[in-house]
Amino acid sequence: MSKPHILVFPYPALGHMFPLLQLTHHLALGGTLTITIITTPKNLPILNPLLSTHPNTIQTLILPFPSHPTIPPGAENVREVGNSGVYPFICALSNLQNPITQWFTSHPNPPVAIISDFFLGWTHQLATQLGIPRLAFYSSGAFMTALDLSCLHNLRFLQSQAVIKFAGIPRTPSFRCDHLPTLFLCYRESELVGESFLANASSWGSIFNTFHALEGPYLDHIRAQLGHQRVFAVGPLGSNRVKTDPDGVSNVLRWLDQWEEEGSVLYVCFGSQKLLRKEQMEALAFGLERSGTRFVWVVKAALTTEQAEGGYGLVPDGFEDRVFGSGNCAVAAGVMILGWPMEADQFVNARLLVEEKGMAVKVCEGEDFVPDPDELGRVISGAMSGDSSQRRRVKLMREEATRTVSEGGRSKELDELVEVLQQLGVKEG
Repeated sequence: MSKPHILVFPYPALGHMFPLLQLTHHLALGGTLTITIITTPKNLPILNPLLSTHPNTIQTLILPFPSHPTIPPGAENVREVGNSGVYPFICALSNLQNPITQWFTSHPNPPVAIISDFFLGWTHQLATQLGIPRLAFYSSGAFMTALDLSCLHNLRFLQSQAVIKFAGIPRTPSFRCDHLPTLFLCYRESELVGESFLANASSWGSIFNTFHALEGPYLDHIRAQLGHQRVFAVGPLGSNRVKTDPDGVSNVLRWLDQWEEEGSVLYVCFGSQKLLRKEQMEALAFGLERSGTRFVWVVKAALTTEQAEGGYGLVPDGFEDRVFGSGNCAVAAGVMILGWPMEADQFVNARLLVEEKGMAVKVCEGEDFVPDPDELGRVISGAMSGDSSQRRRVKLMREEATRTVSEGGRSKELDELVEVLQQLGVKEG
């Protein structure tokens, strides 16, 4: 008897791909499922560590990336074009429905379910046509999704208010309209995007990389809104991860191993899409220098010649020499977060972690804001030293996360998800 076959479809942006690929790794560990991952040629190298770890369990369906008038030729990942490519990528990838259908109908052991990123809501229609259930995978949190569901059903109200109050959501959060993810504001501008996200709520099941101690009330709210219990909180997915470094060692890890004190190094990163302007790079560099804190700063390089000439993503001259020796998902790892929300779901995450959970410090906000280096250095220094209330709370949350995945390195709801997928195979057989 063949194993149940699951089709996995990541959205090609690193912040979306890595969590879903980590989930795929956990699904493959038991050896009870067969998995196919849909990808395009230039994204295949990102999958290689996973494929080499599970050569007999995970296969790929490699399809040409569909052309789109606003996507540069050769670009197949959002990091190549920045945040402006989010919606064109959604539209372009929807053109893969026919080749996926052709592959499915000719497969000797076709998938019994599809797990796809929540940016690929159109795959719900595809799954319906193929006669299989679709589970939406959310790389963002349950709080964000609760807001999303509310916005989808109140678009007219959303566009008429400067401050949005979400009365039906636990703790009645409110946000300035420009602090909501831009995808909320574009639902009415793009019929495909709006329908795609509406389809997520109609999907057979939902999967979140979160856990109840962090977002329990919002998970319960989503279950109530969707009207079923097929909402799986499978996080945190960071434990028992796929190893991407064959030696398990890198220059950064060697440098980190010098410092014995827990939480004594600041990790600075703005994601794979956000590129800081010259003034922001300088303010951040000087703030880090004046904080006297050890740090690891992941710097995103300019994408175009014009950006490079304008100083985008450019570390100030002499900075590396002056801080030599100082620098070369954080909640589950027990690491306090210093937040600078700019776009996407960052303001939502800051609200959860700073205001509600008290596990993070917001140092500034806004994609155009240029912080004062002295003030930034003072905030960083204060947050990184001593036994703050935020540090104590995040350590407690780490203990909760550890308990969630204590047995076998994965959560109970992840095991439940595997059982559900296996049962779908039994029903199909």
